[in-house]
Amino acid sequence: MTGLLAIGLLIAASLAIGVYGVRAARTAPDFLVASRRVGTGRNAMAIAGEYVSAASVLGLAGLLLKNGIGTLWIAIGFTAGYVAVVALVAGPMRRSGAYTVPDFAEYRLGSPAIRKLCGAIVLVIMWLYLVPQFKGAGVVLQLVSGTPYWVGVVLAGVVVSGSIAVGGMRSATYVQAFHYLVKLVFIAVPAVYLMVHVGPEVRADALTPVGVPESWSRPLLDIENSGHPLLATWSMLLATTLGAIGLPHVIMRFHTSPSARAARRVGVIVIALLGLFYLFPAVYGLLGRVLTPHLVHSNATDTVAVVLPGEAVPGALGSVLTALVAAGAFAAFLSTSSGLLLALAGGLSHDLFGGRGLVGRLSRLRLAVAAGALVSVGLSLPAAHLDINMLVGWAFAVAASTFCPLLVLGIWWPRLTVRGAASGLVVGALTATGAALASALTEGHSGLVTVLLAQPASWTVPLAFATMIAVSLRGEPPAGAERAVLRLHAP
Repeated sequence: MTGLLAIGLLIAASLAIGVYGVRAARTAPDFLVASRRVGTGRNAMAIAGEYVSAASVLGLAGLLLKNGIGTLWIAIGFTAGYVAVVALVAGPMRRSGAYTVPDFAEYRLGSPAIRKLCGAIVLVIMWLYLVPQFKGAGVVLQLVSGTPYWVGVVLAGVVVSGSIAVGGMRSATYVQAFHYLVKLVFIAVPAVYLMVHVGPEVRADALTPVGVPESWSRPLLDIENSGHPLLATWSMLLATTLGAIGLPHVIMRFHTSPSARAARRVGVIVIALLGLFYLFPAVYGLLGRVLTPHLVHSNATDTVAVVLPGEAVPGALGSVLTALVAAGAFAAFLSTSSGLLLALAGGLSHDLFGGRGLVGRLSRLRLAVAAGALVSVGLSLPAAHLDINMLVGWAFAVAASTFCPLLVLGIWWPRLTVRGAASGLVVGALTATGAALASALTEGHSGLVTVLLAQPASWTVPLAFATMIAVSLRGEPPAGAERAVLRLHAP
């Protein structure tokens, strides 16, 4: 009951803060980008709150418990992604004046068709990312209250879609900034307590599984003991780092800054905030290896952060610590889902099913939020046993193989053509999704093939870049390409 009370208070506070932002959501620019007037500190906290998702709070600790210390490279990749964002796209994207990634594609290439293609890819990435958020909400509520899995999924869908449909980006900004503080405090406090009071009792040799010396503690990520840990680690870092550049909800956030300089400053602060947060999920994975190893055998490693405090600290104090972690995890689902639904709504109403004029119709945007949430809940209900990080990793791989090449070349290379961009987007989307599906649905591959399918970024990202460049060199860039690029870089 303590955990349920904590989650209830979190939801009530989130709704109250979201309602505060309703007063400013009167136009489409208010709804999508908060009229580009969000302050630097608040925006950085909101972006960090949005970015720290179920994969960060639950999935990272679970992967560390299951696969070993090499999993920590994932947290490094997540954080390093913002270094690439600040260096390559944050300032130019803010100068473009676009609302969404498809909006930028049409501005840069002058093609409504490329906008539609980008809009379809936005939907794929956003739904891949939303499903694990709602899945995590269902799992956590089930753990702390005993309610059926579907209750948490539906509750998260209703709360997120309701607050976003009413208040848009302004409400999301206030709520996500609040959620970052909740996640940091509620995840960090139990982690520090466990380190101080339980950590000294854990022997180093207890982390090594019997019969497999040093395999769990190796510093690289070895997928299913494939025998290619360096390739697997490199490919995962490529996906998480370059995927951050291509995530539509991440890019959309920088349009809320008042200037390109402010957008870059926001990105730098986000790097510091993420670096601070990612110190703590590792604690749950490391201690869980000793105190909750049964979660590996029951295929429930995603729950280790919530289960561990009660296992390590019996009694009322353990219940309080569990409640804190559960509320922090639920905050992660709500804040990330808010940004994802906003980007999804933009893709539906602003890019796929309407032109620029449609962006002014707030009713269509709100309907798109509701429709996107409904589909996400429907996809999440049968996903109770899917690995959170598998779906999030898939979303990052698709983003790295599609929008990353489009944005980097579109910003820095005037020769990019419509046909080149479209070819690269199609090749990147098909290869990344095809590899992920093949990895999930088939078995019995050799070690190298296992890595190339489970972590395909090492070949899908270069292939997408090469396709865009090769096809573009055989054609002529659109009229006004140099002027468009100049606008992206001129103060």
